[in-house]
Amino acid sequence: MASQYDDKFRERVISEEEQYDGHIVRVTEQTVVLPDGRQAKRDVVYHADAIGVLALTADDEMILERQWRAPVKKVTLEIPAGKMDDRDTDPLDTVNRELNEETRLQAGHVEKIAGFYTSIGFADEFMTLYLATDLVPVGTELPQDDDEQIDLVTVDFAEATRLFEAGELDDGKTAMAYLYWKTLRLVGK
Repeated sequence: MASQYDDKFRERVISEEEQYDGHIVRVTEQTVVLPDGRQAKRDVVYHADAIGVLALTADDEMILERQWRAPVKKVTLEIPAGKMDDRDTDPLDTVNRELNEETRLQAGHVEKIAGFYTSIGFADEFMTLYLATDLVPVGTELPQDDDEQIDLVTVDFAEATRLFEAGELDDGKTAMAYLYWKTLRLVGK
């Protein structure tokens, strides 16, 4: 959707040079012409679209994954998530696949919460956040990613609040999922 501000702020790419093409991301350096005619450089990271899942158990507990994250050099607590790939025709396929691979559960009810860019200053990754409830064990388990070590953790709302307030839910999608869960509880859904 174009806005009245597009022409005022639009930068025109005059060249783009690939710096890296890896397993998960592709990085380029762009030369752009600013609206005032000056040139500038932009580093851009291209990443597949992704999903995140606020998975709530029948006991109203949030499912989190404990795993090592190399970029921040620490173990994190995160909601189940993953990137869309050629196995998926739409984001719901990714939700179902990731829940199966990472939690061995399937959801009887899935609804979209929100969509957002994960790091808009340098990356094009767009993530859609979903709520998944009515969870039951899967009938057929999909293979898990062989390079992931994940421990599942379930927390009730009080523990999630403690973790959030202590800064232990410092992953953006997970913090957003917690805040949505908090909002659901406030409005009594």
